[in-house]
Amino acid sequence: MRILHTADWHLGRTLEGRDRKPEHEAFMDELMTIVDEYAVDAVLIAGDIFDSSNPPAEAERFYYESMSRLSDQGKRPVVIIAGNHDQPERLSAAMPLVQGQEIYMVGLPQSAALKVPIKQEGTHLHIAALPYPSEARLKESFSDSEAFAGDDETYRAAYDARIARLFQQLSSGFTRDNVNMAMSHLFIAGGAGSDSERPIEMGGAYTVRPGSLPENVAYTALGHLHRPQWVKEATSSARYAGSPLAFSFNETGVTKSVTVIEADPGKQARVTEVPLSSGKRLTRWHATEGIAQVHRWLDERHGMNDWIDLSIHSEHTIKPDDIQAIRRAHPGIVTIRAVLPEETFKPMESRQHLPIDELFRQFYEKKSDGATPEPELTQLFLELLEEDDSVQEEVNVR
Repeated sequence: MRILHTADWHLGRTLEGRDRKPEHEAFMDELMTIVDEYAVDAVLIAGDIFDSSNPPAEAERFYYESMSRLSDQGKRPVVIIAGNHDQPERLSAAMPLVQGQEIYMVGLPQSAALKVPIKQEGTHLHIAALPYPSEARLKESFSDSEAFAGDDETYRAAYDARIARLFQQLSSGFTRDNVNMAMSHLFIAGGAGSDSERPIEMGGAYTVRPGSLPENVAYTALGHLHRPQWVKEATSSARYAGSPLAFSFNETGVTKSVTVIEADPGKQARVTEVPLSSGKRLTRWHATEGIAQVHRWLDERHGMNDWIDLSIHSEHTIKPDDIQAIRRAHPGIVTIRAVLPEETFKPMESRQHLPIDELFRQFYEKKSDGATPEPELTQLFLELLEEDDSVQEEVNVR
């Protein structure tokens, strides 16, 4: 049988306020083409369907439409688990509506494996499915033992041991007569992360050793890390599918993909990484020759389908009109930063006669590594100052 593994869609997420829905729609069309081309029997989505626990209605609508397309009216099973960004109860609340469509939604950790019928092959796929297992979702604590005294290593060891036991329990009934897989949303020690995982949530105490993944499975489908990658030192094939879209500029140059697994009972899985082309590239432009170089790139229509992080080397502050002209010429330019020499920032004693808007601009540039404030932001700052002055005058009068 052939299984497709994907994860970390993060529906509803934006890029500095830029809508990614058209890219998610293009990804879904590309995914359907891959599913048909590889004659996929089932689809596994390893968590973080949404970007927040309370996603926009449009994101939820797109999700249900996508599941309907993938399942093909129950002909192709789809298995979804909750990630750390998903609200478990909300994700699985729609189960009564999709009964008979072969769509399986697992929000909270369970004690038994899933047995998914693969009608085309006349057999079943057995899945040790473990949604994101936080303390709250497991309804237990790993820091209340006598051995724990604020020691992170002790905490991690206790958490890792619990996850290992869960996988052992879920896979205890697996035999070589079936196709067995595991599926989870975890941070495995040694994985390569990126800014877009929001590091505060990425690992820390919730870190699992590769050896704690089950060994009596053909493949472990993982979600949580956005770079496609194998798990080194795992006792069986284990892989992060990665996200279908790039969500941060430190993913520049990373090829996004989905994973197709071909598995037969009692045999080692054969894995194919299928690259994706539907998401826009996230690109960094370093204009070391100044703003003239940027205009040259724009005239040559460089990267017109990309999202751009632009830094401009300059001897002086870039004028707001120049910033606006660049943004009009390329709507995909997300951020613009001026890289200024240190001496550009004037000493404090020489600033006392500068206009307040210029002082604000210099302060903003220094605090944001050279970024130039939008005119609207400067205007808002000035309006707030005026309001503060008005209030102070009223107090003085009273």
